[in-house]
Amino acid sequence: MMRGMGNMQGMMKQVQKMQKEMAAAQEALNEKEFKGEASNQLVVATFTGDKKLKNLTINPEAVDPEDVDMLQDLILIAVNDGLAKIEKETEATLGKYAGGIPGM
Repeated sequence: MMRGMGNMQGMMKQVQKMQKEMAAAQEALNEKEFKGEASNQLVVATFTGDKKLKNLTINPEAVDPEDVDMLQDLILIAVNDGLAKIEKETEATLGKYAGGIPGM
């Protein structure tokens, strides 16, 4: 019975260590910047790793009062590109921790 308790304590220490590593990795990820771009940087959306829009740059060449729909599309493309980059980096950074946890 005592042998099993020691094993359980060891596992708990490993889980706590992994939780600290995950928290540090998430914090580092949140501090990174990700840029989503549309059409040769006509629109650039800059995000933090926690998916907060930090900046949106629109090149004057993208502004055509006759074609507002085009500008809206460029903004959507840039924003979605930035969010996709965050998702990819998040999976690459934190996915390794979920591999050993059942149900993740």
